Amino acid sequence: MRDPLNKTIVNIQPSGIRKFFDIVSEMEDALSLGVGEPDFDTPWHIRDEGIYSLEKGKTHYTSNSGLKELKVEIDRYLTRRYGLSYDPDAEIIVTVGGSEAIDIAMRAMLDPGDEVLIPQPSYVSYLPCAVLANGTPVVIELKAENQFRLTAEELEAAITPKTKLLVLPFPNNPTGGVMEKKDLEAIAEVIIRHDLFVLSDEIYSELTYLENHVSIASIPGMRERTLVINGFSKSYAMTGWRLGYVCGPEVIIQQMLKIHQYAIMCAPSTSQFAAVAALKNGDADVAGMREEYNGRRRYLLHRFEEMGLSCFEPFGAFYVFPCIQEFGMTSEEFATELLKEQKLAVVPGTAFGACGEGFIRISYAYSLKNLKTAMDRMETFVTELRKRK
Repeated sequence: MRDPLNKTIVNIQPSGIRKFFDIVSEMEDALSLGVGEPDFDTPWHIRDEGIYSLEKGKTHYTSNSGLKELKVEIDRYLTRRYGLSYDPDAEIIVTVGGSEAIDIAMRAMLDPGDEVLIPQPSYVSYLPCAVLANGTPVVIELKAENQFRLTAEELEAAITPKTKLLVLPFPNNPTGGVMEKKDLEAIAEVIIRHDLFVLSDEIYSELTYLENHVSIASIPGMRERTLVINGFSKSYAMTGWRLGYVCGPEVIIQQMLKIHQYAIMCAPSTSQFAAVAALKNGDADVAGMREEYNGRRRYLLHRFEEMGLSCFEPFGAFYVFPCIQEFGMTSEEFATELLKEQKLAVVPGTAFGACGEGFIRISYAYSLKNLKTAMDRMETFVTELRKRK
């Protein structure tokens, strides 16, 4: 029988995040800090708008690129928060989560052989999406001593004549690292000099704890070469609504729209009506959740210090990335033994790239009560490991 499978797909590895999540779901009394999903419910006024749209029978297709009212609100939001402005009719697409935006951006921009620079550790979808778009992924290994930020020198060293696109994944999943304005200005000079484009994944832009997020698209000379990806999952606790958006130059957006038309048609209408309410009236909700996350972040760093576990201070997203190199175990071994002995699930750093070896990702998108229980189990585990050395 002829092989029915595409060899490119077969060679792509499954997500390292889901492996431990699936094990935990079948393990009694197990506690997971592995999934990057807010433990908050979507605020009621946002849910109400979704319910109201259903009651009014607003269940039909919207425009392929999204509900006009929503695109106008996206533009207003980006203007007031990050100093960016986009034409709602030509420069914005409402997508099925930020993940769809990543996918269609790469498919619209890459020709076979084009190189995509992907700083790692980073979100698991970038590299497979580049491969599926016939691009050539080139990994830039971020360093803990730089707080996992991308430096201009690292960027410069990775560029070749085939380089076309840089993925900029900040605030970062899994490290919690951020890029400040001075960092962005330095790499913008390199990008402009080499005539590159940027896919800036800013899904965690509302979750920063050092200073307000700055988009690289706001740096002079960068708007015309940057796609800004954002969404509602993290900041508004709307993961299940599956809604994101991408903004950028019309020449790129209109080609992305063709892929979106054929693959998706349009994002869910109910989610779009709810998102209008989120952008109009959700600032206080976001601020409240951010304050709660920040308290959890500080708690975890305090507990790591108490148990002598090395961890740089992350200032974005809702993840910490502690170092476990002292135990002489791989990240996979550490996570497996922790789950086996203490019924606590974390994600090996290698799920986010080979340079994540020696680290684990812990999400603090969980209640403080669960985090306290989890840290007690973690402390018991590392104390026992040190006794065995």
